[in-house]
Amino acid sequence: EMLRRVLCAVLFMGALPSLAEGSQGHISVVLLGATGDLAKKYLWQGLFQLYMDQVSSGHSFTFHGAALTALEPGQRLMFDVLKKLACPPDEAPNRCAVLKDQFLKLSQYHQLKTAENYTALNREIETLLRQEGLKEAGRIFYFSVPPFAYTEIARHINSSCRPPPGAWLRVVLEKPFGHDLQSAQQLAAELTSFFREEEMYRVDHYLGKQAVAHILPFRDQNRQFLDPVWNRQHVERVEIVLKETVDARGRISFYEQYGVIRDVLQNHLTEALMFLTMELPANMSRAEEVLQCKLQAFQSLRGLEKNSAVLGQYQAYASQVQEELQKAQDYISTTPTFAGVLVHSDSLRWEGVPFLLTSGKALDERVGYVRVLFKNRAYCTQSETLRDAGHSQCKAKQIIFYIGHGALNTPAVLVSRNLFRPVMPEGSWREAVGQSDLHIFGQPLSDYYMYRPVKERDAYSVLISNIYHGRKDFFITTENLLASWAFWTPLLDSISYQPLRLYPGGVENQHLLDFEMVSGELAFTVAEPVELLNPNRVMPSDYRTIQSKFRQSPLVSAWSEDLISQLATDIEETARRTVAHSGRFHLALSGGSSPVVLFQRLARHHYAFPWKHTHIWLVDERCVPLSDTESNFFSLHNHLLQNIRVPYFNVHPMPVHLNQRLCVEEDRGTELYAKEIVALVANTSFDLVLLGVGSDGHTASLFPRSDNGLEGAQAVVLTESPVKPHQRMSLSLPLINKARQVFVLVLGKGKHDITTLLSRVGHEPRKWPVSGVSPSSGQLVWYVDYEALLG
Repeated sequence: EMLRRVLCAVLFMGALPSLAEGSQGHISVVLLGATGDLAKKYLWQGLFQLYMDQVSSGHSFTFHGAALTALEPGQRLMFDVLKKLACPPDEAPNRCAVLKDQFLKLSQYHQLKTAENYTALNREIETLLRQEGLKEAGRIFYFSVPPFAYTEIARHINSSCRPPPGAWLRVVLEKPFGHDLQSAQQLAAELTSFFREEEMYRVDHYLGKQAVAHILPFRDQNRQFLDPVWNRQHVERVEIVLKETVDARGRISFYEQYGVIRDVLQNHLTEALMFLTMELPANMSRAEEVLQCKLQAFQSLRGLEKNSAVLGQYQAYASQVQEELQKAQDYISTTPTFAGVLVHSDSLRWEGVPFLLTSGKALDERVGYVRVLFKNRAYCTQSETLRDAGHSQCKAKQIIFYIGHGALNTPAVLVSRNLFRPVMPEGSWREAVGQSDLHIFGQPLSDYYMYRPVKERDAYSVLISNIYHGRKDFFITTENLLASWAFWTPLLDSISYQPLRLYPGGVENQHLLDFEMVSGELAFTVAEPVELLNPNRVMPSDYRTIQSKFRQSPLVSAWSEDLISQLATDIEETARRTVAHSGRFHLALSGGSSPVVLFQRLARHHYAFPWKHTHIWLVDERCVPLSDTESNFFSLHNHLLQNIRVPYFNVHPMPVHLNQRLCVEEDRGTELYAKEIVALVANTSFDLVLLGVGSDGHTASLFPRSDNGLEGAQAVVLTESPVKPHQRMSLSLPLINKARQVFVLVLGKGKHDITTLLSRVGHEPRKWPVSGVSPSSGQLVWYVDYEALLG
């Protein structure tokens, strides 16, 4: 009744068009968690800003604050916040007072705890609209609550609080959206059982920061200048940085679970990275096209390894954890509060360009920026002091999206004057004259064209406006979210017990956190002794590579990453030695998942490998087209061939796809491959064969309980696998045993049982084909990681 009277009063005062005639419909905004910190700091102010901006748009509004708190105390807490709402400085005081009064009267508190509470809220909204003759345009539910509460609230909204057909529903979700890929998938699956994708708006408030939100429009409006230079030929590196001076005190229970990578890099900095690396769609106003291009940019990112990151923790963090979480004195936290991560994209545009993502707490300044530094190809003969410095081609060339705080203390876009004068939208950005004494990245402000927003807006105000307008490209879709977690989770898993660089905090950090890029990896520049956070816990670095015997042959064993590094080095050594001796190197590679990390290592770290003189053969292949993701050649191409310079004629895929059919005996694919080997490989003895081992003891595509390929004169055979795809082509055991060297790679806990079994059995290839690998005049070496060896 109260809201009904207020709606009438608001409309009567002329702040809105006349009631049912001019109305485009009514919007109900429900803020769940209405008395929480986020709501107090940002959300109510953002909703008030929306009301001020849209009060004359033709929509009528009501605002429903909701929480678990009982009606009276909840109401009191909520209205204490609402009374403190402020208008922007350019708002006329009289209009501000009127709008604020209306906003307070259109706002109401509800206790939303049970299914009945949601049904009652729905009834109240319907009654109000019926009495006023208003059509419902839509409902916004803003979830400012912890994610563990999402599913129950979603169930209640879906079952009893949806708007009627014809009206839209927009559900706004706050991070964290999961803790890793698995938890994000689970949460996404739960939510999609209640809401359609187009109804969900996942907020990353960084997308509302004006400088970040302007990256794509800037690229679009300056295509004529950027098209020639926005690529690997011209960009030297990109830095995406968010530094904070505050520590995690007061947020330790959250922070200890998440750490800096999950809190900042996986979301805020990754989103900025996508805006920089994605291809621009033809039509920037079509949200679905923008989102599709963003997803493609994710798919081009190269997987992260443990050495892609440097990690730190401020010294006081350990005692704060003990204090806030009541942990024992000997409790050691391995949560990073600082991270620098090196990211590469394998897209044609960005291949080879380093993207550095950095964030941390207890650092020397509070600042956020995205900096694109261009290569400098100029040499300036005349002394700098005798020339027009502003246009000197020898000065640094950069574009900076300055997110805020820091020396400028405002969002800004800066473009070096020796690059180009950018096109900027006049209504929202204006050119600013910089203070002459201020330097940004080593250059005076006068060296840049600098632009500031005409009107500074809080990120949440920007995002709430985008929710109202249904602009999905400012939010995180389910696909986008899962792609991001799929990218970050392997790194998070690999660093969970990595030693952290301890730093004192603030200006005292000095050079402790400086890092550099070395051979595609990151390392701290100061070789400070790294302190082990838990001296009693066995760390990978505490083990040396074990060298001994396995099945009477040499064994190399280490943690998987060190093992792969050693194996790649040994393969390169063999290749160089062979090429020096005979002019070419014949390498036969197995399929499966184990060699993938090896292929990546060879491609990224072994630039002296004699690929020009190397012939690459397949040990086995699945009977699928070579372009099928199940194909061993497809994996080899994706992870190795496309990243190295091996002559096209030196690559020998197995001919499984002949005459538009797969592995048919009459097509004689096995004979063709055998003839090719005879023609090119001296004595049909490969210089090196790399094998894996299946958990059933199979190797190549030679399977237990089958004589196929285990003996006889046939060099290449067709075999049957117990798992799909069943049909395979494989080198035979006699051919493998003619090799000069055979390396067998065994990785992971899943191979522990078969490794143990193989250490005890003799030569029984019918039961365990790998036990038949025994080069007649060559050498066999086993590469087995600790997990497979020791379990």
